[in-house]
Amino acid sequence: MIEIDLEEEKKALAREYKELLRVSYQTLTEDDKKLIRKAFDVAVDAHKEQRRKSGEAYIFHPIGVAKIVASEIGLGATGIAAALLHDVVEDTPITVQDLEKMFNPKIAQIVAGLTKISQVKKDMNISLQAENFRKMLLTLNDDVRVILIKIADRLHNMQTMDSMPDYKQVKIASETLYIYAPLAHRLGLYNIKTQLEDLGLKYTEPEIYKDIVAKIKETKEEQEAYIKLVSDVLKKSLDEEGLEYVIKGRPKSIYSIRRKMLVQNVTFDEVYDKFALRIIYKSDPHDEKFIAWKIYSIVTDHYRPSPSRLRDWISSPKSTGYEALHITVMGPKGRWVEIQVRSERMDEIAEKGYAAHYKYKQGATEESGLDTWLNLLKEALENSETNAVDFVEDFKLNLYAKEIFVFTPKGEIKSLPKGATSLDFAFSIHSELGIKTRGTRVNGKLVPLNHELKSGDQIEIITSPNQKPTINWLDYVTTSRAKNKIRNVLNEDIKKIAEEGKELLVRKLRHLKITLNESVVNELVNFFKLKTSLDLFYRVGIGSIENQQLKDYAAQKSNTLINFFKNKIKRNNTSTQEEINRPEISKNYDLLVFGRENDRLDYKLSNCCNPIPGDDVFGFVTINEGIKVHKKDCPNAISLQSNYAYRIMQAKWIDSTQQEFKAILKITGMDTLGLTNELTRVISNQMHVNIQSISLSGDAGIFNGQVTVVVQNNTILKKLIENIRKIDGIDKVSRVYTTS
Repeated sequence: MIEIDLEEEKKALAREYKELLRVSYQTLTEDDKKLIRKAFDVAVDAHKEQRRKSGEAYIFHPIGVAKIVASEIGLGATGIAAALLHDVVEDTPITVQDLEKMFNPKIAQIVAGLTKISQVKKDMNISLQAENFRKMLLTLNDDVRVILIKIADRLHNMQTMDSMPDYKQVKIASETLYIYAPLAHRLGLYNIKTQLEDLGLKYTEPEIYKDIVAKIKETKEEQEAYIKLVSDVLKKSLDEEGLEYVIKGRPKSIYSIRRKMLVQNVTFDEVYDKFALRIIYKSDPHDEKFIAWKIYSIVTDHYRPSPSRLRDWISSPKSTGYEALHITVMGPKGRWVEIQVRSERMDEIAEKGYAAHYKYKQGATEESGLDTWLNLLKEALENSETNAVDFVEDFKLNLYAKEIFVFTPKGEIKSLPKGATSLDFAFSIHSELGIKTRGTRVNGKLVPLNHELKSGDQIEIITSPNQKPTINWLDYVTTSRAKNKIRNVLNEDIKKIAEEGKELLVRKLRHLKITLNESVVNELVNFFKLKTSLDLFYRVGIGSIENQQLKDYAAQKSNTLINFFKNKIKRNNTSTQEEINRPEISKNYDLLVFGRENDRLDYKLSNCCNPIPGDDVFGFVTINEGIKVHKKDCPNAISLQSNYAYRIMQAKWIDSTQQEFKAILKITGMDTLGLTNELTRVISNQMHVNIQSISLSGDAGIFNGQVTVVVQNNTILKKLIENIRKIDGIDKVSRVYTTS
């Protein structure tokens, strides 16, 4: 019996090999075929003892992955060979070095990248899972084929998951919807994205999936009849124009029907556009656009279009490379129908992603096509310092975002995610431009940095060499590229201030007869209840740790009895040296602020959810008790937010040492030449303080001015006032306390 099975398996393997060569999207040379054959033989031999849960020989999995890579993603011989070998290093005695000797370094490098991804604990919590994805995405720097084969591997696993236990199916399917489907989408692999989403739904919501599948089958005949009705009308006119084309009916994916039912809160029957018509036409490159609009004209002669739902991805292709014309028209029986118009080239790009791009570029190679793919994703990977969950969330946000198209002052077109701001635009041009942005003009009009852009806007960036990002900028941007750059600059500033703070601390402690060394740093960190040495130096640098506090520390240090106990306590302290020196500012949440301007207001913490510093919270304006603060996940939150939205206030916990304050200074003096320049130089350049508004006037040789500055604390303000007083010609500087 076993003999017959093995015989059958051998025949099946031979068939699979022929099928693999037959379905390859690329034209394979004799050398390519030899390479694939060798990889096939090595994989068959390496996996010969292994079986899958279903009882099937394990080798059918790598072959299945290779077929997806060859036909649906469209990679060449190197990619196909690497897909066949993708599990040998992980599951068999073969090493990466062995592969290097047997094949070429490129294949060994790709398999090594795939092995790196797999070697992470399997039962992981969310942050470990996010860390795993981050590692996976960072292997992009080796070769983009690593990710493409990983997507194919995931698709084949999803297709063959029936024999797994339920809990594993749900875990793998959730992971697929969480990251692999968005990745496939961003790479323009729409076919694969749809399959991943549908299979993801099959295992995460099996009942709903079965229900939708059954309903699609029920309505199949009716839909085919409807599609035929529309097609027959269009065919007559398209034939008269002598066009070569095919019309296909394309049902909407199960996952997108489910998403529509959820978003619009409708039943299956109420989802109108459950299918689309696709007209794919033959054309040489020169006439592609012309024919697309000709077909548009024919379609709209017969059916009235919805002007708000015309999508022209031909004049402005999506950043994934997708090109098509989408027209939504009112069809027979008063039903909306989406008609997609694509040339054969556009259709291939839509199905295969960038693999189809280089096929149409003269003299381009597979490698150059892959470079395009790589550049698409590299931006989101620029900064790997953020925590893994934020990193993955940011990355996902930029994977799935819808696009808008905007223009530079010279009329060049740029695509940005929907919801991007004018500051995002500056960073998308160049990070240096973003960092120096002082203001933005949209369509000739000055707008705030957080102004949300719309398709068709023309944006001009105004820069200043003295401009620097502030912490508020993180709220002004939505793209991960901009956020990462701003965080990097802010971190650099913090480190710079901390270095100055360390020097200052050395001098201050010297006066108190204390030498700054490692144990003193540890004692100070504990004394001020901080987490890291960087925290300590930063706070000294911005002046929030004052001389009196250091004197208190010195007095405590000299008390030997306290010192004895303190050392005893410190020995029990779990905080390690490594944590104390960890280079990051800790969030000592000790201040609650409200609204966009981060105002300090009186408030009470609500008893129903008892928020603590650091929680995500909001303020609720009560009738008799002022502002009450609730956690965002408080049981009462949904009812308060839906019934009393107008009484909800934005609120957040911050670290008071990193808070900025406004102060108004009144300045009088003699109106001498160059006084204004000197004044702004001292404030902006010398003190690195931000001027928010300035009004100056001169009358008969007397100078009057009012300057609003933004400072971090009183110490910096006092120092600023001293420095302004030193300017030649200044008579008086005083702080104005307004009652408004």
